[in-house]
Amino acid sequence: MKGRVLIIAGSDCSGGAGIQADIKSVTVLGGYAATAITALTVQNTTGVFDVLGIDPKLIVHQAEVTIDDIGADAIKTGMLHSVPVIEAVASFIRAKASDIPIVVDPVMVSQSGSRLLNEDAVDALIKNMVPLATVLTPNIPEAEVLSGIKILTEGDMIEAARKIGELGAKAVLVKGGHADGDRIVDILWRHDGDIEGFEADRIPSENNHGTGCSLASAIATGLSQGMGLSDSVARARAFVREAIRTAPDFGKGNGPLNHAHPVTGE
Repeated sequence: MKGRVLIIAGSDCSGGAGIQADIKSVTVLGGYAATAITALTVQNTTGVFDVLGIDPKLIVHQAEVTIDDIGADAIKTGMLHSVPVIEAVASFIRAKASDIPIVVDPVMVSQSGSRLLNEDAVDALIKNMVPLATVLTPNIPEAEVLSGIKILTEGDMIEAARKIGELGAKAVLVKGGHADGDRIVDILWRHDGDIEGFEADRIPSENNHGTGCSLASAIATGLSQGMGLSDSVARARAFVREAIRTAPDFGKGNGPLNHAHPVTGE
């Protein structure tokens, strides 16, 4: 077991996304997962039915006692649903984790279409979390919100990543799964201007519940283990693709992945 990942995110009682998907991803890739839960969600593959937010002080307390005792080699943030939660988590990172990689998954809407970020919290996310990100992992709709750019082409993805990078993120991975077509292209932009594309055939499947959570946690695991960003992204993509390809087809909606099949490359 190598690489300690502290995950600050919401819980998914159905096990497909959120903290549950994060823990599975980190563990299968050989890391150690610790958590600070930001919210309890009542959800399954068909939707989100209720959310109980955790007091920001308790979220930070979870993170503090974990990092003070066990430590962390990387942090992954997921569902940070409100302004107070965002501000509290950002303050914790600045105080306790400014020297380790931070993977920020700017969770806004669930795969089923339910909102997981309060509308008034977008500006707080941009102001507080984006500048802390070693890598930010928005999908196309999230990248459109963060950049103000309508994304229709790969060129738009690059421009959106650059705009988001100007907000302070060291690197931005714009995920192309929401685009049309038989090929999926993810764009990795770095603050030095380097741009890298990751391309693969689309896997026809409705089993995509928790893909964003799993990918971000897999990237964080790679960084915690000393892998470079490009290699961490490549391994994470391969891991998630195999998890989609071998998904168990559970549930009546967007089914969960099969996290039990680790892979090391495309």
